[in-house]
Amino acid sequence: MPLDTKHLEALQQQWKGKQRKDNIKYFMMGATGIFVFLLIWQLVVKSGLVNEKMLPAPTTILQTLLYKVNNKPPDGNVLLVNILASLQVALSGFFSAIIIGIPLGLFMGWWKYADRFIRPIFELIRPIPPIAWIPLVVVWMGIGLKAKALIIFFTAFVPCVINSYTGIKLTSQTLINVSKTFGAKNFEIFYKVGIPSALPMVFAGIRVALGNAWSTLVAAEMLAASAGLGYMIQLGRTVARPDIVIVGMVVIGAIGAVLSALLSSLEKYFLRWKSVR
Repeated sequence: MPLDTKHLEALQQQWKGKQRKDNIKYFMMGATGIFVFLLIWQLVVKSGLVNEKMLPAPTTILQTLLYKVNNKPPDGNVLLVNILASLQVALSGFFSAIIIGIPLGLFMGWWKYADRFIRPIFELIRPIPPIAWIPLVVVWMGIGLKAKALIIFFTAFVPCVINSYTGIKLTSQTLINVSKTFGAKNFEIFYKVGIPSALPMVFAGIRVALGNAWSTLVAAEMLAASAGLGYMIQLGRTVARPDIVIVGMVVIGAIGAVLSALLSSLEKYFLRWKSVR
């Protein structure tokens, strides 16, 4: 029976239309949930159930956010300067962790001698909280950008290594055996079979590392910072300005969501060969 191309195209367009409608529906549900949450928050504060000096209303938070766009007080920087300073710290440590952690995890997972040699050292370092490194980092590097980036590095490094290690360990032995049958060398199998097979787990590790790096930002910027969202939050606490603290938290959350969305797009591009089930 001949294939009806027009019918298949019609079904494909119908499926795409359904996907668009579902995406719009889910977006509206999420937006409604946020709106209801903010509305309840506003009503609770304005009704006097919560002291506004302790928890400012969303409208007050918005006013403070708009004020910080063009004004430096109380932390001495406009909002954009704080955002750029935090991005510099967080992304420096994050990308350093990716560059070092992912190849190390893949290398450990593929070659057993590397695994036996490096893994005991890694297992000793892995349980140490990133904040515990702060005193040593100050002694080693002072309190500059490198010190803050190193704290971020420690928190992002572990998930990159673990997920890369696990991902390449899960490479199908059948694919490896077939490659050997066709005469492929070990290194060729590694980068043509092992690495593509590990990519889903690698990206899962990168996602966790990004969340860890961004959430550790406040602790990293405790090292005598003069700018940054974490610094703004710390100063807001010092001067008893909960609105400044919440503005910093909201901006950190918003930027984290944007970075996560960019990472998802990057993941879809690199894993476009992977069939969706």
